[in-house]
Amino acid sequence: MSSPPEALSPADRHKLRTGLDRMWHAAGFSMAGLRAGWAETAFRQEVLAACVLVPLSFWLGRTWVETTLLAGSVLIVMIVELLNTGIETAIDRIGPEWHDLSKRAKDMGSAAVLLSLVLCGGIWVAALYQRFAA
Repeated sequence: MSSPPEALSPADRHKLRTGLDRMWHAAGFSMAGLRAGWAETAFRQEVLAACVLVPLSFWLGRTWVETTLLAGSVLIVMIVELLNTGIETAIDRIGPEWHDLSKRAKDMGSAAVLLSLVLCGGIWVAALYQRFAA
């Protein structure tokens, strides 16, 4: 059973929106997330790399599948970086003191970024090898 609108906290009232109004506000929240991500040096570096690599993927890829893998792997790095930043921000919100579980969560987020970078690098190396060495 849902709560009446007046019983919802101001933070939850946006959940009552439907249709295009909900989509419009969701897009605004997404843009706010991208602006928050821009405050992170690593995310800015990945965006700048994407500005080079995504257009390059259209030149390097010979089929739509290759192009999608090349461009998609770059986007995955940015997605994982945003998720890692979200994890770090939530942990920092809890408190600044050191805790083993907080460290573990942050380390796993960092490991996810590393794995996405390895995946992206592997795809690009394979594509470059196929294009120029094979």
